[in-house]
Amino acid sequence: MKNLHRTHLNGLRALEAVGRLGSLRAAAAELGVSVGAVSQQIIKTEAQLGSAIFERSGRGVVPTPLGRRFLDRLTIGFQTLDTAVAMALHNDDSVLTISVAPVFASKWLVPRLAAYARAHPETKLRLEAAIDLVNPDSSDIDLAIRVGEGGWRNIRSEMLLPQEIFPVCAPALADRLKAPRDILKAPVIRDINSNIDWNVWLKPLGLDEQELAEGDTFTDAALCLDAAIAGQGVMLAWHTLAHDALRAGRLVAPFPQRATTRFSYWLVTSANRPEPAKVRVFKAWIRAEIDAMLAESSQFQGHESP
Repeated sequence: MKNLHRTHLNGLRALEAVGRLGSLRAAAAELGVSVGAVSQQIIKTEAQLGSAIFERSGRGVVPTPLGRRFLDRLTIGFQTLDTAVAMALHNDDSVLTISVAPVFASKWLVPRLAAYARAHPETKLRLEAAIDLVNPDSSDIDLAIRVGEGGWRNIRSEMLLPQEIFPVCAPALADRLKAPRDILKAPVIRDINSNIDWNVWLKPLGLDEQELAEGDTFTDAALCLDAAIAGQGVMLAWHTLAHDALRAGRLVAPFPQRATTRFSYWLVTSANRPEPAKVRVFKAWIRAEIDAMLAESSQFQGHESP
């Protein structure tokens, strides 16, 4: 490994990031430095190597023929280093690192973690809020909870909960909703980033999303939920989003009908490493919590006017 002494590791990281991501700006964002710092690292490292790795043009930088071969090997090398670091991090059985979507974490998981901590004081939890699919073999993530259709390659995925959707609203607004068709006359709260449309719930009832009234729009499901609690309209929700607000009486589900989407919640772990005890324990705990939620939610299906 004597050749490694001729270059700085940070310079090699800069070269690899630019080659993999395709731009100085993207590499700077990943490395947490300025674009100018990445550019200087490239110039310095190319001088140490004695070869040009990138060609400069008005459109940015592109690898030279040598650069393409060099960068391919460099990426493989950094992936190997990343896996080694992840292996060392995973060796700590006292810390369980979980990657979870922010809305699922804030509206369902986090309020229940105090109970988990009391039952399992030997384990410290570390939560990372993210929505992108993670590879547990090349990160320090022990377990991820993701929403999707499943079928991901090179990871182990176990279904936790099928996603069912249904309308929810504040109690005062629910008193005006006697039948599903009444939703067409109520203000509707929409999440413009949602990949689920109202017709999933409306079509089986002979209704159409085009007939819905206008209402407020948001870019986040948690904000939509807060707006519904405030009485701004009816929103399309699901169990893990709305359950606690339904239990507290801040929201009601006016109708008993539920619609199943093509998505589910999945527990994602490594397909290549033995599953540690801390992951097995958490999986059993969260499945029990989901079962308890579903059993309790039956009493919230449908709203009875006083």
